[in-house]
Amino acid sequence: MCADTTDTIAPDYKNTLNLPRTDFPMRAGLPKREPGWLERWERIGVYDRLRETAGDRPSFVLHDGPPYANGHLHIGHALNKVIKDMIVRSHQMMGNDSRYVPGWDCHGLPIEWKIEEQYRQKGKNKDEVPVLELRQECRAFAEAWIDVQREEFKRLGVTGKWEDPYLTMDYHAEAVIAGEFLKFLMNGTLYQGSKPVMWSVVEKTALAEAEVEYHEHQSHTIWVKFPVIRSVDATGARQSLRGVNVVIWTTTPWTIPQNRAVAFNPDLSYGLYTVTAAPEDNWAKVGEQYLLADNLAEDVMKAARVDAWERKQDVTAEQLDLMVCAHPLRGVEGAAGEWDYDVPMLPGGHVTDEAGTGFVHTAPSHGADDYILGVKHGLPMTYNVLEDGSFRADLPLFGGALIFDHKGKEKDANKRVIEALADCGALIARGRIKHSYPHSWRSKAPLIFRNTPQWFAAIDREVGDGHDTYGKTIRQRALRSIDELVQWTPPAGRNRLHAMIETRPDWVLSRQRAWGVPLTCFVKKGAKPDDPNFLLRDPAVNARIVAAFEEEGADAWYKDGAKARFLGNDYDPDQYDQIFDILDVWFDSGSTHAFVLRDRADGTPDGIADVYMEGTDQHRGWFHSSLLQACGTVGRAPYRNVVTHGFTLDEKGNKMSKSLGNTVAPQDIIKQYGADILRLWVAQSDYTADQRIGPEILKGVADGYRRLRNTMRFILGSLPDFEESKRVAYADMPDLEKVVLHRLAELDDVVREGYARFDFQGVFQTLFNFATLTLSSYYLDVRKDALYCDADDSPRRLAALTVLDILFHRLTTWLAPILVFTMEEVWLERFPGDDSSVHLQDFPETPQEWRNPELAEQSNRVRDVRRVVTGALEVARRDKVIGSSLEAAPIVHLPEEVEAMINPAAFADLCITSGITLTSEPVPEGAFTLDDVPGVGVVFAEAEGEKCQRCWKILPDVGTHAHPGTCQRCNDALG
Repeated sequence: MCADTTDTIAPDYKNTLNLPRTDFPMRAGLPKREPGWLERWERIGVYDRLRETAGDRPSFVLHDGPPYANGHLHIGHALNKVIKDMIVRSHQMMGNDSRYVPGWDCHGLPIEWKIEEQYRQKGKNKDEVPVLELRQECRAFAEAWIDVQREEFKRLGVTGKWEDPYLTMDYHAEAVIAGEFLKFLMNGTLYQGSKPVMWSVVEKTALAEAEVEYHEHQSHTIWVKFPVIRSVDATGARQSLRGVNVVIWTTTPWTIPQNRAVAFNPDLSYGLYTVTAAPEDNWAKVGEQYLLADNLAEDVMKAARVDAWERKQDVTAEQLDLMVCAHPLRGVEGAAGEWDYDVPMLPGGHVTDEAGTGFVHTAPSHGADDYILGVKHGLPMTYNVLEDGSFRADLPLFGGALIFDHKGKEKDANKRVIEALADCGALIARGRIKHSYPHSWRSKAPLIFRNTPQWFAAIDREVGDGHDTYGKTIRQRALRSIDELVQWTPPAGRNRLHAMIETRPDWVLSRQRAWGVPLTCFVKKGAKPDDPNFLLRDPAVNARIVAAFEEEGADAWYKDGAKARFLGNDYDPDQYDQIFDILDVWFDSGSTHAFVLRDRADGTPDGIADVYMEGTDQHRGWFHSSLLQACGTVGRAPYRNVVTHGFTLDEKGNKMSKSLGNTVAPQDIIKQYGADILRLWVAQSDYTADQRIGPEILKGVADGYRRLRNTMRFILGSLPDFEESKRVAYADMPDLEKVVLHRLAELDDVVREGYARFDFQGVFQTLFNFATLTLSSYYLDVRKDALYCDADDSPRRLAALTVLDILFHRLTTWLAPILVFTMEEVWLERFPGDDSSVHLQDFPETPQEWRNPELAEQSNRVRDVRRVVTGALEVARRDKVIGSSLEAAPIVHLPEEVEAMINPAAFADLCITSGITLTSEPVPEGAFTLDDVPGVGVVFAEAEGEKCQRCWKILPDVGTHAHPGTCQRCNDALG
């Protein structure tokens, strides 16, 4: 019989093996196939079916921070929406009724700016276009982009109520936004004030901090003398300080005509300095005396080209506090007395000695710190700068001077102020500096701080609404919400927003534009802002406004007769002014909790979202405005969790820029790889920090995807004939299968806890390592022999198939929130049908009996021994002693207590050898060992016998059975 077992005469047993059978392709072809799954999900209504069958499942709602409807999606949009989708899908599959209503931000400057650009191209003056016509064109523009962006978001595989999104320009939304504004009117926090705000001379409107970005800008720098005209000593007597000058340094020369004080810091060290040597033509003259911060004196003298100087004496904070200066333009010819006023010296903690002179010129109308200091000390405001960035025409010396023109280019204001200061001898130096400077995020033009009447929400005024659980003011409520009501991912988000809320000024609500929801209020003509009757507060008027907006949208405010219509018969329209400023667009998006979470049937029972998730820039944007708005209307934050992601950079860590040519468009990634590869990139990234993306990174993602796909393909190929009747009970399974099930029980905890913490990177990396290492490189590799070669009804084979079925259900569902298309493909390969979808499934529950930590610990020790065996086999393979591990039957020396754990036959299968010998004899000299597995050594030995022509094991009994060239097992399997 043995002579009949040679390869040349033995039968071909390949067709008797249970080799994997599946139509699941190795090549995914995602770009072409994904649209088909999208159509299928829409056809069978997956999202709505989940809602219909929700029953008493707990509500879970991620409230969508609305993207702006004005252009194609960029990679940041894709990152954002995919993270949201993974949150929604994972929480659905963990047993919640997880709802997602996508939304769009439709109002505001960017869209209006686009329409104005179109007007300019046509030679039209936007100020001559009727406001209702302009608003309709803005609405149409937004509608067109919403349709484009909706399809681009859906192509990413994002689930949601796409056919019924929320839009801030919907009539109901505009009515609610107006209603929310009117709550501020009625609760006493709305007021009109005059204070400096970020102002765009290009867009002619105030901007919120969230609409500002910082770019490098070259500014003028000047060192200016403020002559000390008197001081008061301890007795109250005035003292002359003739010839002494306080020197200030500024990068905004145009603000000098608006100066009202000079600030110093009492904690800094100051001195009186005298110029002892300088060039004859120098602005800084010999004998002049300057008050300077000691740490900056040398820098100032060098900038002023002073050759030598002396420090005369200390100058104390008490002395500075008693000084009074003259404005540097005081008494200048042609000034008409405009600047003939005293300039006090005032203490200010914002003054530093890091740059400048240690003294800060203070123009309350043109700086945040300046304004605060001015309010504290009662400084007068100035109104010299108009909305187009020009000085008022009647301002002496500088009337009509322009700071920036309508394109954001610097004009003559700085130059004229510098020349006037130089002519009157007020300068000691000038220069240029490149520094970070605020710009409009839309026009990219530089901004100015400008004092202008605006409407504000007071965040430190008591809110008269009764929602006092978390505080009486908006700031108190916001800070307590941050600390007590919200979980932050990552935790640093809490610190960032807390610091912003802690120090922020009142909220500027008004914008001088046309496209948006107007400030729906009326003011009494002739009344001053501090007059109790200045603002009309009437619930009946408010109700008429909201009802009209509900029917006609915010356009109702601009229609003929609107004032009389809303005031009704109780008020004389001639006695009131109607306000036509529009609301800050952040108030719109900050109000979305009211018309989405509160008002929609698919909102939340208490109007509070489970999650807000946006980029880290939204700490000053949507997270911020939503918090302030809700604290002003419902008394607390509108969210329970805030999750933030970083920015997307190129492969080198550079910010993406069209000019640099390093942008990566999501549409291009989808065309080349498919949306699942883009989603997998998101899952593999630590989204809480900045992420990198580029061609090489995407290649790596695609390679990992192929490895995972191959694992799923093997599982599918092994299960085509598996039926429920073949399932093996846990108690009857071999230890290897029980260990895999124990690992699945552990993974179930990791997956659920990871998804609950929004840790997609942790979930995916854990599952990927399990699938490609524990499964492909270990369990599946070991069990291939049993799956292929055992008899169909072999208990070992059926146990393995049972575990593969369990693995199938868990891996497909656990990975479905990430790889939405691929896991659907895997699921449908096994469970086809018109109503079938992995996205209708939940994560399977894990039986408690699978948890067997003692067996798992024992398995770990056995796997350590296996590592020594495979290491020895690798040496033999390297030395060409063997070609396959089945040619070996090594002798393993190991401690008695470990030997007692191991079944030799099962261990041979585990090591994929034809045989193995275990012995507790001491490890002999020359045996293969590993330092980290003490007491274990392997002596190589070849397997004895012939090669089975069916399973390829080399065994002594091959050729002694009825079927030629087979071992006992294969002979029995053949029947």
